[in-house]
Amino acid sequence: MKYNPITVTDLNKYIKEKISDDEYLNSVLVKGEISNFKRHYTGHLYFTLKDENCLIKCVMFKNYAEKLNFSPKDGNKVIVFGTVSVYERDGVYQIYTKAMEEDGVGDLYQKFQELKQKLEKEGFFDQENKMPIPKMPKVIGVLTSKTGSVVKDIINVSTRRNPNVVLRIYPVPVQGEGAAQKIANAIEYMNRNKLADVLILARGGGSLEDLWPFNEEIVAKAICYSELPIISAVGHETDFTIADFVADLRAPTPSAAAELAVPNIVDIKEKIHMYQNRLKDALITKLDYMNLRYQKCLSSRVFKEPKRFIYDNYQKIDNNLKKLESLIKIKQKEEKSRYIELVSKLDALSPLKTLSRGYTLTQKENKIIKSAKDVKTGDEVSIKFIDGTKSAKIL
Repeated sequence: MKYNPITVTDLNKYIKEKISDDEYLNSVLVKGEISNFKRHYTGHLYFTLKDENCLIKCVMFKNYAEKLNFSPKDGNKVIVFGTVSVYERDGVYQIYTKAMEEDGVGDLYQKFQELKQKLEKEGFFDQENKMPIPKMPKVIGVLTSKTGSVVKDIINVSTRRNPNVVLRIYPVPVQGEGAAQKIANAIEYMNRNKLADVLILARGGGSLEDLWPFNEEIVAKAICYSELPIISAVGHETDFTIADFVADLRAPTPSAAAELAVPNIVDIKEKIHMYQNRLKDALITKLDYMNLRYQKCLSSRVFKEPKRFIYDNYQKIDNNLKKLESLIKIKQKEEKSRYIELVSKLDALSPLKTLSRGYTLTQKENKIIKSAKDVKTGDEVSIKFIDGTKSAKIL
């Protein structure tokens, strides 16, 4: 029995015709969540529409896209109207979308916003908690998939900028179930063993689902609690994840992360050369200044006639000694006169001086009697004279 095989092109054309003949597929209204959204530079939109179990590719050409009253993005829940047909080249059936409207926010996007708001309130994104990226790291840890262009790009950029910097690659899954836990474990391991000066957390672009491990709370906490500074380089420049907000620095791409982490050896050499020239100029200026001072000293009288300088100072010392001796004598004379004056005043106030003029001092029980009222008849008193004391009795 002989068969007449057909070409792939013929088969795809046949399938397309069968689908095109189906009236139901010519006008479908489908709801789902957008993922893998791409806006082509021509203005056409390419995306995937999915629900919990299945997905279908969609395209919306520019003339229809211009009529949209919102900007579609990954995570949007939408209702699309269009025609199901086959793209013959790839043998893929897809919805050729003619109209689209929002049907609420996608579940993943909603989770993203809720976690973002929660962590922001708890201070995970605060600028004061972020560490500076070291300017001269010796070892850079790279946490990414062990295969693919990301790790190659980082290695190429790092080697080009500074081959002396060591890259320590720690392979981790960057999407799928369990990826978030393994990423968090890798961050903790690098910290615990102090295996790097700075970490790069990287992966290529993808849909919201593909990037979801980097939106998990366990990864956010591992980044926040890391004692090593972390650069987040997840997805394309337009992709933002929770990891980007928590990290100490966000890079738009993995290659840009390597640029930020690895110092350029050419720049370092230029700076060293610049500092050498500055130091050289500063030393020359200093030497010129010191030489000028030296020449000035050589021309001074002190260097030319040092003995004369010494003799002049001898004479100054002698003159100062004479002045000092004269001042001491004057001071002694003044103090002596003051002493004599004070002794004379003290002598005039002395009780003994009063007694020497014929007066006496009468006491009763060692208390001076100042008035006749202080004694009565029969009291015994003592009377002190200049040359002695006598007892007496009041009659």
